[in-house]
Amino acid sequence: MIERYTRPQMGAIWSDENKFSIWLEIELLAVEAHVQLGVVPQSDYEELRAKARFSVERIAEIERTTKHDVIAFLTCVAENVGSPASRWLHMGMTSSDVLDTCLAVQLKQAGELLLDDLEKLRTALAQKAIEHRSTICVGRTHGVHAEPMVFGLKFLLYHEECKRNIERMRRAIETIAVGKLSGAIGTFEHLDPRVEEYVCAKLGLRPDPITTQVIQRDRHAEFFTTLAIVASSLEKIALEVRHLQRTEVREAEERFTAGQKGSSAMPHKRNPIVSERICGLARLLRSNALAALENNALWHERDISHSSVERVICPDSTIALDYMLALTTELVETLVVYPDRMLETIERSHGVIYSQAVLLELVRKGMTREDAYAVVQAAAMRSWESGHHLRTTLADDPTVRRYLDDRELDEIFRGERSLTNIPYLYKRCGFD
Repeated sequence: MIERYTRPQMGAIWSDENKFSIWLEIELLAVEAHVQLGVVPQSDYEELRAKARFSVERIAEIERTTKHDVIAFLTCVAENVGSPASRWLHMGMTSSDVLDTCLAVQLKQAGELLLDDLEKLRTALAQKAIEHRSTICVGRTHGVHAEPMVFGLKFLLYHEECKRNIERMRRAIETIAVGKLSGAIGTFEHLDPRVEEYVCAKLGLRPDPITTQVIQRDRHAEFFTTLAIVASSLEKIALEVRHLQRTEVREAEERFTAGQKGSSAMPHKRNPIVSERICGLARLLRSNALAALENNALWHERDISHSSVERVICPDSTIALDYMLALTTELVETLVVYPDRMLETIERSHGVIYSQAVLLELVRKGMTREDAYAVVQAAAMRSWESGHHLRTTLADDPTVRRYLDDRELDEIFRGERSLTNIPYLYKRCGFD
């Protein structure tokens, strides 16, 4: 890990102060490696360590003339160190040796914070899955009532996806955590490869096996597409809350705090503003992932068309996802759930959600699947149109009565019967 350096919080990772601190550490570690190789005198290195400083304001002032950030930085540091020790800074290196290695450190720092966020979300999802493992609700496909389930299964599903996202994030960090100090074309013409190995080890990175002047941007594309995938998972959770909070549904809703206002015009409004914010930000991360993919193809051994993009998407995507994860964790933890409303919703389906159970029982009793499907579908359509419960409609159907008696019909429409294997699903997902 980085010596003499600690990881900041997300916003601070992308500050000029943090960036230049990493630049300085890279430069000094390179000199330190040269000392061990017998190239730089120990006394010059000690003077560099003692005097090397920078000023963000002074770097900006110099850059207005040089139009080159790394040169401005090196000039500023040299002003503080003086000769002859400053001559060893940046020896044999190119700007991208500093820039790309620094970016790897920053993205690794950001990824580790996002991993912490994901673990907090995973815990919140697990708790909600356990809390509602017996809360009966209706499952929906195409937005239409399908079959009974328990509300906890939604969170069990999200929990498994969160676990996959944690693994994706770990892989993305591993992919991006590589540095390079191999010179202008990546050939080590003016640098001993042992310098790169030394610096990367001190920074908690691995040397990239081969580069051009830059680390190849497929690594960065993988990182940012991973962020977009995580964001899409958060969007999935938020979108479900938005549906459940609709007035016609109202099976769950975001916490509405004391003093909160929903509308400047309508005092009754309680809107899913957090969920909507999460869904909106997910779009931003997807678009940034596309920009990262387009950064992969550069001219020959390097151009700088990628760098301007990364100055935007690196802080924007990591900060946005950090924020989204905090929002989603709080959303899950404080979600207001209405189990009685869920039971009312089930009743509004007039029992048609048990149609498959009826179909299969008729098949077991000897009907062909085609005939059973036609009988049950016709009965379900009559129940939708008349408002009568499917149990009643079936009891009045002479074809059904030839196969099923009252006791058998009652058993089919016993809701708990549909949930027999829910404990198995929980156990398979690691919950006893």
